Amino acid sequence: MIPRNNALARDERSFLEGPKHRFREFLFTFRVQYHFIKAFRKMHFLGPCVTVFGSARFLEDNPYYEKARNIGVALTDMGFGVMTGGGPGLMEAANRGAYENNGLSIGCNIILPEEQVPNPYLHKWIDFPYFFIRKVMLMKYSYAFIVMPGGMGTLDELFEALTLIQNRIISHFPVVLIGKEYHKELYEHIQLMAEEESIAREDMDLLFLTDSVEEMKDHLRKYAIEAFGLVQKPYRQKWLFGE
Repeated sequence: MIPRNNALARDERSFLEGPKHRFREFLFTFRVQYHFIKAFRKMHFLGPCVTVFGSARFLEDNPYYEKARNIGVALTDMGFGVMTGGGPGLMEAANRGAYENNGLSIGCNIILPEEQVPNPYLHKWIDFPYFFIRKVMLMKYSYAFIVMPGGMGTLDELFEALTLIQNRIISHFPVVLIGKEYHKELYEHIQLMAEEESIAREDMDLLFLTDSVEEMKDHLRKYAIEAFGLVQKPYRQKWLFGE
């Protein structure tokens, strides 16, 4: 495991514990800026990606692992790069499918004391000390979001994507929930929100629930590739900019 940098941990906790000295908060913004710029340079030439969210705890003996691996294969067959949180479990499985299928596999790894070690199926990855920077990167370069079974972090990422789409901060990218049985109650609760008018009924159109990789591919082909006119373009990287 990668031990959490104690200085970074103290820095982040301190920032979230209320107002601090103005100069300390000013310096914190520079650290954040540095990690944003570093990530932008690293990720600039990825091309169209799909982000796959899912549990770090579902390993190879879990049936969803093979499903996520097949999704990684399918996405690269469609010309997408596969981006995940870079860790083990279903993130590893999606990266593995892409990596073994000679597609582009990317990880946005968070530095944590437990669970989060970059998996071995990554062509490119970057380590983040702050969750909010990592979440921006997972959203910024993707034209669709695949949500596998997972825990609190996966749900956080799901609703982050939905909120940004709902409020037109990002475009109406397709969001696919994989696992009808696993996500049944979640999907029903979102339907209840629409019935009670705490969200608009058309917000249900933001979600597509399926168990089928083929149905996922058809959905992405219509609502990502055709909707946004996605094509693969050659890029020239510039070493001067850290790319």
